[in-house]
Order: sequence, then structure tokens, then C-alpha cells
Amino acid sequence: MKNKPRLGFWQIWNLSFGFLGIQFGFALQNANVSRIFQTLGAKAEEIPVLWLAAPVTGLLIQPIIGYMSDRTWHPYWGRRRPFFLIGAILASIALVFMPNSPSLWIAAGTLWIMDASINISMEPFRAFVGDMLPDDQTTKGFAMQSLFIGLGAVIASLLPWIFTNWVGLDNTAPEGELPDTVKWSFYLGAIAYIGAVAYTVFSTKEYPPEEEHTTAQEERLVIRYQPSTYRNIGLALLTVGAGFGFFVYLNELDKALYVMTGMLALFGLSYFITSLMMAKGNYKNPYVQIVRDFQNMPKTMVQLAVVQFFSWFSLFAMWIYTTSAVTGHVYQTTDPQSALYNEGADWVGVCFAVYNGVAAAIALLLPIIAKKTSRKMTHMMALTMGGIGLLSIYFVSDPKMLILSMVGVGIAWASILSVPYAMLAGCLPSNKMGYYMGIFNFFIVIPQIVAASILGALVGTFFHGEAINALIIGGVCMILAGLLTLRVQDDSLVSVPDESTLS
Repeated sequence: MKNKPRLGFWQIWNLSFGFLGIQFGFALQNANVSRIFQTLGAKAEEIPVLWLAAPVTGLLIQPIIGYMSDRTWHPYWGRRRPFFLIGAILASIALVFMPNSPSLWIAAGTLWIMDASINISMEPFRAFVGDMLPDDQTTKGFAMQSLFIGLGAVIASLLPWIFTNWVGLDNTAPEGELPDTVKWSFYLGAIAYIGAVAYTVFSTKEYPPEEEHTTAQEERLVIRYQPSTYRNIGLALLTVGAGFGFFVYLNELDKALYVMTGMLALFGLSYFITSLMMAKGNYKNPYVQIVRDFQNMPKTMVQLAVVQFFSWFSLFAMWIYTTSAVTGHVYQTTDPQSALYNEGADWVGVCFAVYNGVAAAIALLLPIIAKKTSRKMTHMMALTMGGIGLLSIYFVSDPKMLILSMVGVGIAWASILSVPYAMLAGCLPSNKMGYYMGIFNFFIVIPQIVAASILGALVGTFFHGEAINALIIGGVCMILAGLLTLRVQDDSLVSVPDESTLS
């Protein structure tokens, strides 16, 4: 709807509530998967490669789900809600199975399935806010999502600690097995996931989709497309990828760097295949449209992409290395079977709960701060505080002081989950909201793939397995992301490229 009605507080609450459950899945994954991998025998330098399942899955799934949800409509189920529910069912099943994985590679495969399922339900939620709210309420809508993300993550991250200290479950287990505290955390997370998403599905109705493009526009689009542009870009990316892979091979560098080669080759091949399909007149093919829209992103989206790259590189470094960094640098142990290691790992869960709690507390303040300053300034300040928080971990010797470090991270996290999406929603066409949000996910996924490719080599080769250095790199990247925010053109009236001018 072009003139969307303003929604009340509880209506925004209902359409955002499902993120409480989704974040149960993400928080349990972020706080415990490295622990699961190490328990099943993974070394610190191997963890980033095992984590690659998550970002690679998002790279493939989110644009596809966005494209499909843009073109879905049912009189009762609506446009986005079917994907919420299907993803929640699949993710809940994976959450139950994950802590019972009998081997390292089965755990890695389960992570792949779990992350794919979470992405199926999560991606349409971003577009859901853009669908349902007018421009002047989008910041509030994404802030409400941040509130539920924070609340869900606080509870989920604390679950192993709660089961240890309040319920009295055993926090240790024989070699190769996970403690009951972790297993029951995942079981409860599965119930919360499906329950919260079902609440949004059955308490919210959607607006019918609009048809915005005319036949004449589609005809002009076909005329203006140049297959040679995509062919040349594809060949260039394939060449760079092959050259980089050959360099890694000749110098016997860390094998994780081959992931970078694969990513470049994947993008190059995508462009080349698109050029072949366009040459045959297949301009309306979904695959062609996804690559085309990646090539022709609005200016604001391109500027935000750079900010997202450094923000999420930092976050991924934190998620995969905080357990190793805290247990090794603060608790001075690297033995996953020791009581001290498991105490440190549980404290990481508490720290993650703290930063998510801070994010939940500050989430609804962000629209007020942005109104008094600007969304750019708000995001810059938040990211800078997050970077300082990560850098400060290096100087911590008392585990309790990590709480202060997490306060800065929490402020950054609240802003990362809301402000960029609010800036983005104003420059996107409504009938492409879903897969433009999916494409925007590329700039969450790509930095994670880059981080997984190079951080393992840096930690294993240059930092002699000392994971704390990965957090230092993350802190620097987050501050840089904050400074780059000042370059973003934030204007809800920024024009979207007319399809007749796309190349």
C-alpha cells in the first residue's frame, strides 16, 4: 500500500514478536556452537571454516526466499507469514538435534541445516516491517525488532548458566559429549522459537501486494540490458579468483583461504551465467533478476554495504572467537574438558546475554536519539562504542570486568539491527522489498565468509593460536564502520533506479 496506515504500539509489538523466537535460535548458535565443535575435537584454527556453513547458507537462501516471498500471496496466510512458519518448524527440529550430534562433521552439517531454516523465517521479517509500516515508523519498527532480538538473546545465552546454577544440572560431561545444561538449553530454545513465530503468524494480517511495473517498463528494461557487461564482470571475477587460488597454492598458505577463491568464482560464474541467459532473452528469469538487482543497487544501499561489511566482520570475529579468547586469555586454559574451561564458556554466555540485554534496553531509545541528531550520527556513535568494547577485552584479567566491555558491544548491536535497515527501507521499491533485503544480506554474509577465510590463518599462523587478537581486529573494524557511516546518504526520498535505466 502506498499510503500505509500508522500502527499502534501493540500492533508493532505483534508483527515483531516472532524475532524473540528467531533470536533464541541465533543466540544458542552463536554462544554454543564453537563450544560444541571444540567438544567434538575441533582445534581453534579450524573453527572458522566449520562456521562457514552459516554465512554461506545465508548468501544462498536469503535472496531466494526474498524473491519468493515478494511473489507469494494467500488470502489467509498472506505474503511473508508462510515463510516465518515453515522456517520455524525446520529450525526447531535442527535445534533439538544439534547438541546430540555424534561427530564433528555431523555437527557442521546440522549447523548448515539450522542456519538455512533460521534464514527462511528471518529474511521475510525484515521485509515485513517495510511492508507494514509507513516511512516515518520504520525506525521504530526495526527498533522493536531489536528489542525482541535483545530479549531473546539474553534469555537464550543465559540458559546454560541458569541450568547450572539454578536448576542444578551437570555442567560437565565425558569426553566428546556435551553437558546436559547445553542440551536442555537447545530443547527449550526450540519450543520458544516455534511459539514466538506462531504468535506473530496468527496475530498479524498483511496488506495485499501491489503491482507497480507496467509492460512498457518491462520492454524498456529488456532493451537497456547489456549481456556483455555481465559477461565481462564475470570473467574478471573468475580470473581474479583463479589467480588468488593459485597464489595460495604456490605459497602453501592456509587452506581456509581457498574459500575466498570459491566466493570470487561463485560471483564470477553467477555473472557469466546471467550474461548467457540474457543473451537468449531470459530477462525475467528469477536468477537473472537477483544478479541484476545486485548490480543495480540504489546508492544508499551501496554506501550501507561498506558499513555492513566492517560491522559484520567484527561481529563474526566476536562470535567465533570470544569463547576461545576468554577461556585462553582470561581463564588461562585451553582444555575443553576442564571445569575451568566450562566455567569460562558459561561466562561467555553470560557476557553475550549482557550485550543483548543492553541492546534490548537501548533499542527503543534509538529512534529518539536519531530524531534529535540523525540516523547516521546515531549509528556512528554506537559502532564506535562497540569497537572500544571489543578492544578493551585485551586488557581484562578479572572476568567480571568483561561486563563493561559488553555494554559497548550491546549499544553497537542494537544499532546494527535497526538503523541500517531503517535507512535502507526508504530507498527500496515496495514490490522488491523482500529480495532487496535478501541482497542486502550479502553484506552481512560476505564479511563473515572473509572473516572465516582469513581469521583462522591469522590466529593459527601469525598469532600462534591466541584468539584474543581476532577480537582486537574486530574492534578496529567496528570503529572503521562507524566512521564510514558518515558517508551514507540517508534520505527517505532518495530515488530508486528506474528499471528502464538499469544496465
